[in-house]
Amino acid sequence: MAELITTANIESPDDFYQLLTDMSIGLSAEQIALVNARLILLLCNHIGDNQVLAEAVATAAKTAAK
Repeated sequence: MAELITTANIESPDDFYQLLTDMSIGLSAEQIALVNARLILLLCNHIGDNQVLAEAVATAAKTAAK
């Protein structure tokens, strides 16, 4: 059974952030929302563990509630 990793775990976080921001260049807000939704679904599929995904959803929801 896997656990959600909430500590820094990206090999090159600055490079990844640049990749994410570059992805949105030239896109409308609607297109960015669609690309982000697709990216979320792809990563969720890659994780594949419903318990980990549920923990991630709950953790993200706490952020919105602040």
